[in-house]
Amino acid sequence: MTVAATTAAAATTAKSDATGIGRARLAENFDTFLSLLTTQLKNQDPLSPMDSNQFTQQMVQMTGVEQQLATNDLLKKLVANTTSGVATAVSLIGKEVRAEADVAALKNQKADWTYKLDRVASDVKLEVLDSKGRIVATKAVADAKAGENKFTWDGKTSGGAVLADGIYSLRVTAKDGFGTVVPSKIFADGLVTGVEQADGSTLLTINGTRIPWEKLVNIRQPDPPADKAKTIASPITGSNTNNLDDKTSSPAAA
Repeated sequence: MTVAATTAAAATTAKSDATGIGRARLAENFDTFLSLLTTQLKNQDPLSPMDSNQFTQQMVQMTGVEQQLATNDLLKKLVANTTSGVATAVSLIGKEVRAEADVAALKNQKADWTYKLDRVASDVKLEVLDSKGRIVATKAVADAKAGENKFTWDGKTSGGAVLADGIYSLRVTAKDGFGTVVPSKIFADGLVTGVEQADGSTLLTINGTRIPWEKLVNIRQPDPPADKAKTIASPITGSNTNNLDDKTSSPAAA
């Protein structure tokens, strides 16, 4: 059974965008205010200087608005910790999830990714990057199908050198037959084995990598293991009760 991920991430993104716009406008207004103030100070009448109380009050108001935005950020983190905190996320441990993330852990010379293409691509380049953003392996794929595609990396560089276990990321560049870029997304699939909080964010450990809660796409219960229970014989019914060794079940003498 698949459960759609919470829509709180969308609401958080909208609030984040609104806050970002507010900060941008505040910065523009503050810069404009300083510019006007500087111009006024340069052109003021020496015999009748400006009253400093007015622009001091304006600066205090600007500072108050900035502090209010900072308070809103703290409240947003508090709400995020309440709705998607450790106590809630712990229920995901042991469940299979999918998250939109390009990172995967290399372990025993194996790392897995799933990438999704919006349409058929005739030329796909897969690049594996290390933790410092350096390309360590490249693979070309021709005629990749639309939809989900799997990629398993053996932990070797393009030159054949074996790399150490660790966290690596995947970069996908896809083009169709006309050279137009084909949009793609990269997913991480696996069991949730741990939950933690860092800098106000809830992180899930999936296949050895830490991925933010809001990156979840879906959650599902793992498939039950193969039935290894012993077969229990059904009760025998309608069997012949005549037993030559059991005199109590022998037929009566004629």
